[in-house]
Amino acid sequence: MARHDPLGNFRFRLEIDGLVVAGFSEVSIGETSVDVIEYREGNEPAHVRKLPGLRKFANVILKRGLTASMELYEWHKQVLQGQIATARRNVVVVVEDEAGADQARFVVSEAWPAKYEAGHLNAKGNEVLIETLELANEGIERVQ
Repeated sequence: MARHDPLGNFRFRLEIDGLVVAGFSEVSIGETSVDVIEYREGNEPAHVRKLPGLRKFANVILKRGLTASMELYEWHKQVLQGQIATARRNVVVVVEDEAGADQARFVVSEAWPAKYEAGHLNAKGNEVLIETLELANEGIERVQ
């Protein structure tokens, strides 16, 4: 039987439709869930049936060091200006093994920036300024 070791969480890349964006230091893939509807008719046994309800997809959170590039902010600005139809993009998160080969792929459908944060400044600090983008979406699916 083939051995399948767990993948490290430190080697990944993002592909965003129509945007050429540098790497990200953190990506949080949101959870997916299905609401449970409890249902019972009067002539059934004394327990409820469980039916699937609405599917929910949590936001995806992207973090990277702030650069001179305005690309992510301009994407968020489209939403602020009410251009949501043109702001929707498909985002793919690709997890690589240590050799750089693709091992897992998550497709985030109809994503758009719901929240943008430029980071926290501290004159006494010694850290990188982190830019955060939170993506609302209509689907997260693992395809590989």
